[in-house]
Amino acid sequence: MGAGACVMIKKIRQFLDNARGVAAVEFALIIPLLLTMFIGSVDLSQGISTDRKLANAVSTLGDLVAQAPGNIRQNILDDYFSASQAIMLPYDGSRAQLIVSVAHIDNDGVARILWSRAHNGASAHTQDSVYSLPSEITDIARDAYVVISEGSYEYRPVGGFVLKANIPLYKEFFYLPRFGEVITQNG
Repeated sequence: MGAGACVMIKKIRQFLDNARGVAAVEFALIIPLLLTMFIGSVDLSQGISTDRKLANAVSTLGDLVAQAPGNIRQNILDDYFSASQAIMLPYDGSRAQLIVSVAHIDNDGVARILWSRAHNGASAHTQDSVYSLPSEITDIARDAYVVISEGSYEYRPVGGFVLKANIPLYKEFFYLPRFGEVITQNG
């Protein structure tokens, strides 16, 4: 074997034994996976946080109405909607569609809407329409009134890489009027 061939074999062995660039290559291979996981976790945590904010906003709306002593004027109800919308911060509260209704449950457990108001483009329930309540609520509120608060929100993922479609969020809460009487609403 000639001197040139020995040098060539030695260079090939040195090249095969060299591990200096392995870390860079491994990092280049794994970085897309790491970035996808990071963006996905941001989307997931923002979605969970938005869902919690919606629950707080809808719960607060129903609780405020349930504390009303008999009659709520429209301007007070508008303030309740504004307060609930503000709870959504730092998320866009104007996208939270809110509904608050009062229903009467008869002795047979059928709930009929007495009045309903909506906010931010939501559709209020029609007066005297039947509302399907969970049996746990109808059992404790027969021949009584119940405040129903609902909210929906279309969550838009931050990155759009992992979670591509919008996620509809919906919350619903039920309250018995604090003073045990019907809560009416007028202008």
